[in-house]
Amino acid sequence: MPKGPRRRWAPLCLVPGLTACVAAPPIVTTNAADCAALVPAEWREGVAGATLPPEAASVGDWIVFADAQTGRLDRANARTRDTLAIVETCEARHAEALARARRRGWFARLGL
Repeated sequence: MPKGPRRRWAPLCLVPGLTACVAAPPIVTTNAADCAALVPAEWREGVAGATLPPEAASVGDWIVFADAQTGRLDRANARTRDTLAIVETCEARHAEALARARRRGWFARLGL
């Protein structure tokens, strides 16, 4: 008996198994997106306060100090707002990707 015809039909035996993989739902993991990695590293150090004027300083020196301290507080508050916005955007993007991956049906997987 020739071995040629048997070899031609052997790959066809795998077709039912491969089509079962295509029809299976997508594998979805719910691992957290690494949103904290999007926050710049220098923001983790915080914002240093302004330097205090010497003890025998004039009123003008104290005004300059207060103005510098207020500017640094504004920078720290802006970083906090920006960090929260970055994390919220990342989490929303992750939730949207998770929802798209969980959609069922052939056309949903094709993006139609």
